[in-house]
Amino acid sequence: MARIMLVDDEPEIRYITRRILERAGHDVVEAGDGEECLRKLEKERVDLILLDVMMPGIKGWEVCRRIKLDRRMRDIPVVMFTVRTSEGDVEESVKSGADAHINKPFEMSELIQVVEEILKRKG
Repeated sequence: MARIMLVDDEPEIRYITRRILERAGHDVVEAGDGEECLRKLEKERVDLILLDVMMPGIKGWEVCRRIKLDRRMRDIPVVMFTVRTSEGDVEESVKSGADAHINKPFEMSELIQVVEEILKRKG
């Protein structure tokens, strides 16, 4: 079982995604925006971060950059989780340091597959 931080400003998306991840055996910590994510990461250790791009305040790409520049957090895999699906958006995810990019809406099996593959690589 992994501990996953789920960061999205939409409560419905967090609820659905949390249920999927919990059914797959994972523990989920939620944050409603980038600032809350960074605050929680100061106190909590997680194995993977699912990070929305479009949120109020700090955008997900900037949150990812900050995580990857922080020596205490840089090894945590980050999966960008977004409706931003253009080639440029995927490139921006890569430039920000993200380990993967999942498009919303997503298939439940795709989400679990990506999460499991990244956790396996990390382990």
